[in-house]
Amino acid sequence: MLKVKDLHVHYGAIHAIKGVTFEVNQGEIVTLVGSNGAGKTTILQTISAIIPKSSGTVELEGLDLSKISAHNIVAKGLAQVPEGRRVFSRMTVLENLELGAFTRKDKHGIKKDLESIYESFPRLKERLHQSAGTLSGGEQQMLAMGRALMSKPKILLLDEPSMGLAPILVDQIFSIIEKINKNGTTILLVEQNANRALHIADRGYVLETGKIIASGNAKDLLNDDKVKEAYLST
Repeated sequence: MLKVKDLHVHYGAIHAIKGVTFEVNQGEIVTLVGSNGAGKTTILQTISAIIPKSSGTVELEGLDLSKISAHNIVAKGLAQVPEGRRVFSRMTVLENLELGAFTRKDKHGIKKDLESIYESFPRLKERLHQSAGTLSGGEQQMLAMGRALMSKPKILLLDEPSMGLAPILVDQIFSIIEKINKNGTTILLVEQNANRALHIADRGYVLETGKIIASGNAKDLLNDDKVKEAYLST
């Protein structure tokens, strides 16, 4: 479904991403794990055309995403939940969710999907007319995920969804990610909490300073001594 081949990204003279190649098949949860500064967020933002690539290819179902503007990529079936939530704080929960469907014209379908979001995130339904900026961190993460799902993505990119959340909310967020996947959405998950990410993923790629240093079945990576020592010690 999503294919990234020999991706290079520069920030000026800094070579941030160095020949990264990976793929995400339909129906999978694939995770990119690694420490801070490994290049995980840069890869997601490059896929979404927020950051320009230096070279390489990014394809979604055979379509070259580098030739499409960022806002049109959403209409092609790819949505991203950015690191730090980035909800529209002065807008209500409902307005944020409705903005997620800005590429859609099917009013009946939008209404139906709103009801589905309320079912998946009942806390949001309780706060529909509350300003998004007044929500807790966990609630804002749920809102950011719900907003992305309103575009009816084929593949959802999640950037550090557990960051800054209490352990009980981390459990809840990972359960929601699994549910979203079971409902038919393919997921590319970037997560510093490698242990949790690999426990729900089908496959994983380990990033270090802009390069993939290990990849494979998620269970195999969980049992890999080098991966355990570097990323699963906590």
